[in-house]
Amino acid sequence: MSDIPASAQDPINTAASHKDRGVPALDEGEHHVQPASYRALVLGSIGVVFGDIGTSPLYALREAIGVAMGGSQVSLHETVLGVLSLILWSLVLVVTFKYVLILLRADNNGEGGTLTLVALAQRSMKRGRGAILMLGAVGAALFYGDAVITPAISVLSAVEGVKLATPALEAYVVPITVVILIALFAVQSRGTGKVAALFGPVMAVWFIGLAGLGIMHIADQPQVFQAVNPSHGIRFLIRHADISLFILGAVCLSVTGAEALYADLGHFGRGPIRTAWLVFVFPALVLNYFGQGALVLSDPTAVENPFYRMVPGWLLLPFVGLATLATIIASQAVITGAFSLSRQAIQLGLLPRLAIRFTSASHSGQFYMPRVNALLLIGVLLLVALFGSSSALSHAYGISVFGAMVVDGILAILFIWKGWRWGLLGALALMLPFLSIDIAFFSANLLKLFSGGFVPLMLASLLILVMWTWVRGSAILYAKTRKADVMLDELVAMLEKSPPHRVKGTAVFLTSDPDTAPSCLLHNLKHNKVLHEKNVVLTVRTADTPRVMDEERVTIEHVADSFWRVEMTYGYMEMPNVPRGLAILRKLGFKFDIMSTSFFLSRRSIRPSAQSGMPVWQDRLFIALARNASDATDFFQIPTGRVVEVGTQVAV
Repeated sequence: MSDIPASAQDPINTAASHKDRGVPALDEGEHHVQPASYRALVLGSIGVVFGDIGTSPLYALREAIGVAMGGSQVSLHETVLGVLSLILWSLVLVVTFKYVLILLRADNNGEGGTLTLVALAQRSMKRGRGAILMLGAVGAALFYGDAVITPAISVLSAVEGVKLATPALEAYVVPITVVILIALFAVQSRGTGKVAALFGPVMAVWFIGLAGLGIMHIADQPQVFQAVNPSHGIRFLIRHADISLFILGAVCLSVTGAEALYADLGHFGRGPIRTAWLVFVFPALVLNYFGQGALVLSDPTAVENPFYRMVPGWLLLPFVGLATLATIIASQAVITGAFSLSRQAIQLGLLPRLAIRFTSASHSGQFYMPRVNALLLIGVLLLVALFGSSSALSHAYGISVFGAMVVDGILAILFIWKGWRWGLLGALALMLPFLSIDIAFFSANLLKLFSGGFVPLMLASLLILVMWTWVRGSAILYAKTRKADVMLDELVAMLEKSPPHRVKGTAVFLTSDPDTAPSCLLHNLKHNKVLHEKNVVLTVRTADTPRVMDEERVTIEHVADSFWRVEMTYGYMEMPNVPRGLAILRKLGFKFDIMSTSFFLSRRSIRPSAQSGMPVWQDRLFIALARNASDATDFFQIPTGRVVEVGTQVAV
């Protein structure tokens, strides 16, 4: 395990480089773009942001009506109007008000997402930064649960449409789904930039199709518009209180994917996402749900699969194909989100370094993480094999989604309280109603715990354990190594009194603490007994902002005649590039030749200690994580031919 940035050793101590802000204006942070560019962003957001929530009509109404009608004496008319009302107002309150109108304003230099809220809350709060980080770890772990379930349930629900067209193909639904999913994950290593250009147009056709199908059938029973009155949903829950939580557990499927609006804020901007939702996506979803409700009222047998029963027979197979494309796009968005979240978690010190492969020479946001991709694929295929149908898998869906939404709500309260300076009462008045809804949905999904809900909870618990072990182990390792540290200023003074043999060139010593002498420097002096003409003690830090301007990237301090202390700062959404960062030093007057520069890193061999601050099993887990961490040379993008690694043993 090589020396790692301070943010990974001590993830609470991230550098804050921006002042707290008050409440942003509605258009604050929006870039002035040409109408054509704005339309392109709107179309792009339709393809990437709304894939998950856009494929919910495939199963949400079917599951909700099935739960409401199963085992109780409820009239079909009352059920349809009640469920439609609950779905409509869930979309209005959870998606439109909470995410589109409120959380999209809580950006960190234009970026959004759970870990962005962590950074904002940490910056705003003077105390409890560690607790906030672990709360973010819980939200991130729950997102991974969603990232495993979404591809499985989405593709399964789309492929199940072939049963209506050709019942003989029912036995092939799972094999076809498996083939599609394997192909989807296999192409990740080649990059999705070219294919992504088609996401927007395909999803636009999908939403137009949703709206068109809904309009075709609403005329069958126009009374479905009565569901606009929220009293239908409220009365339905009150009259059937014994099954109300079960109903909410199914209704919530209609808003899964809402968190993507906030997570993808940095890719498209606040304005395009709002426009896409309010003008295009939201109306299409409402029309489709109401069309399904009207069809079920006019033909009760359609409740088995109201979505595909809306499609005319001659159009059924093409629509199955379109639905499959839509679910693949929804799955792609979740996979990409898992890659981005993993990179942020690494930068914030929640996970060890993992290999990252860039798939585009021009876009740094397009990258592939082999281990994350492989683990997601294994999880997705296991779910498809274990559950076998979208109906069965719906029992596993929801817990991770609404658990993450609850975390977002809590973090938002902290940030609005301290960051926007609304005061605690103001923050609670704004967010507590939405947090209550999220908690209600989360509680409703807990009823599915033993029928499938345990899956995302087990996965999230495992990931939380991994993150907590990495954070705790890194802190213990950092504390133990400091005991044997020598202060850099003291070492420089000793070297001036008794100078070793000098060699030409520049040496860069990476360390997590700029005030102490790097262990690789000490070992180089001990074993090689030489010192370079120029010696740079380099620390790479992670800021609590998504990106850092090049003007603020590097600071340099002249320590002594041949020693310089350099600090390089990257945002939590950036990949460190040490050679490129060092090139900035030329502008600051520091002259060096990269071809005569050697980079010294410490590779630590970690072994368990009897006096560890962790149990033995956690010690071993931390050691396994450290051994499997990506090489620091690759992570910091240092030329491999210029690296010298010095091995040391450390007991934790």
